Amino acid sequence: MTTQERLEQAIHGTGPMRLSEQVKLVFLLSLPAIMSNLVDIVMSYIDASMVGSLGAHASASIGLVSTSMWLFGGLCAAIASGFSVQVAHLFGAGDKEKANDVVRQAFIAALVIGLVIGAVALSISAKLPIWLGGGEDIIDDSRRYFQLFAVALPIHIITFLMSSMLRCSGNMKFPSMVYILVCILDVVFNFFLIFPTRQVGIGSLAFTCPGMGLGVLGAAWGTLLAWLTGTLILLYYISFRSKELRLSFHGRCRPERRMLKKAWKIGSPIGMERVISCAAQITSTMIVAPLGTVAIAANAFGITIESLCYMPGYGIGDAATTLVGQSIGAQRPDLIRRFSVIALALGVGAMSLLAVVMYIFAPNLMTLMTPDLGVRQLTTDVLRIEAWAEPLFATSIVCYSIFVGMGKTLNPSFIQLGSIWLVRIPLAAALAGTMGLKGVWIAMAIELCVRGVVMLIRLIYKLRNGNKQDNNKTN
Repeated sequence: MTTQERLEQAIHGTGPMRLSEQVKLVFLLSLPAIMSNLVDIVMSYIDASMVGSLGAHASASIGLVSTSMWLFGGLCAAIASGFSVQVAHLFGAGDKEKANDVVRQAFIAALVIGLVIGAVALSISAKLPIWLGGGEDIIDDSRRYFQLFAVALPIHIITFLMSSMLRCSGNMKFPSMVYILVCILDVVFNFFLIFPTRQVGIGSLAFTCPGMGLGVLGAAWGTLLAWLTGTLILLYYISFRSKELRLSFHGRCRPERRMLKKAWKIGSPIGMERVISCAAQITSTMIVAPLGTVAIAANAFGITIESLCYMPGYGIGDAATTLVGQSIGAQRPDLIRRFSVIALALGVGAMSLLAVVMYIFAPNLMTLMTPDLGVRQLTTDVLRIEAWAEPLFATSIVCYSIFVGMGKTLNPSFIQLGSIWLVRIPLAAALAGTMGLKGVWIAMAIELCVRGVVMLIRLIYKLRNGNKQDNNKTN
């Protein structure tokens, strides 16, 4: 039995489903996303080490604008969520024809929005590194890197949309395979674009490897080309091969007001949260920037390596969004509660285990990332601070994904915003002056713990009191 068949049996089956079968279903739905995230992390490490081999200045030039990239990427993901959650609800209600209408109209809407977002990002790219407080030695590379990212934003939003919709229909495998391919291609393209033509030795063999020698700009081009390839594959699959959803332009292409209104209701709180959260992260970058190039590079490496821990949390969160979304459409509050508890237990368990791994092996990971001893030591110190917060970070990730599946994103978004702006930023500003980058990461760890506790309390309240009323309003 395929995972999609197990999902349909769980949501629409007439008989009860054993706890062990529900746990297995959550695991099977999570596994492809976790594996793609794992490959993404490994490739990010390789990507970062490639740039890191050029020196701390190259790493800092990308790290300076990374939070701004998350801001625009987060907007794209929020727009995709606004449409894809509707697909999950329609699949749960058994209305696949209407789900395909959403796919077609959402594609048009997302493409237009992506072009607008990309134009906005491009318009600020020249001044952004200066606004963020970057030094003269990294401004030019940061500017060029962000400009290519801005050009790729329409590609990103279509990729997020297609993969998210397939996942919400129950197809976790194919989007995950595409993401794995994108990560591998990113590294391959970087290998030829970042470095100049050079002699490469493998054992006793030596050969001349061609290269463009573009440095930081080569990393940007490698990422753009990899994402473009993945987008084209997803579009081909969903247009001609997918059994769950089909992108076809036979029918109404102009987005319906009702669908757009629903997308706005679901996606706008997520987008608002992403914008304000990333604004807070940008503020954190501005707090880190005066600490020097080593601190900027260590901060960027720390964020990259920490993703090892939260990789399973987001994979399990994707599964929770699908399961809860389809349970909402099928009006099964019993399944909403059960799948929420299972997803939380798996998410917290997995991220706690990886936090231990990160704490122990942080120095070993850093030897692969950069030859700079100062950056290595500082990154190791901040990662060991962050490891203590990972269990409650897992709680916040999975809880938020459950709320997305419910289509109830406003209050969770306010929780995230409040914790970041009322806890993280004031603490980071206060501690950076005396403790440097370690103080910034202590503030981050405290904030993640606060966020996880408040998010869990909100979810418990919602599961106990809110599902019956929500199901009566669904569709």
